[in-house]
Amino acid sequence: MNLSEMFIRRPVMTTLVMLGILLFGIMAYRFLPVSDLPSVDYPTITVMASLPGASPDTMASSVATPLERQFSTIAGLDSMSSTNTQGGTQISLQFDLSRNIDAAAQDVQSMITQAEGHFPRTCLLRRPSAKLTQPTSQSFTCRSGLTRFRCIPPANTLTR
Repeated sequence: MNLSEMFIRRPVMTTLVMLGILLFGIMAYRFLPVSDLPSVDYPTITVMASLPGASPDTMASSVATPLERQFSTIAGLDSMSSTNTQGGTQISLQFDLSRNIDAAAQDVQSMITQAEGHFPRTCLLRRPSAKLTQPTSQSFTCRSGLTRFRCIPPANTLTR
């Protein structure tokens, strides 16, 4: 007697086995953990550029705007935000989860190279740098100065 023949000859046993498997599946389904807001690390790249002595308005118009124009053409870019301070600018690029972060880092580097032609002649002592970051897992260090209070991310990110 093979396995299928046993289930064909005993329909009551077949029904009870099926109901047992169904009941076990329903009970197991109720114990599956589900998170309303799962923790997701979006691929994020932070670009920083400095021009000592430049005002935040100058950094925004001369440095951040040309970079943002170039970055907006990158495929898979989900959001972009920039912060301009005295002598520095920081642009955070957040990509779709499906985007390969290594390919995105290469695209960001090529866009930085293309944007360098749009900077003023007296601009930037060194080339803007790009760093991979994980925004949900990093803690922020706060520094206070005489005239301002700002939070900056830690320096333990991977430089690309």
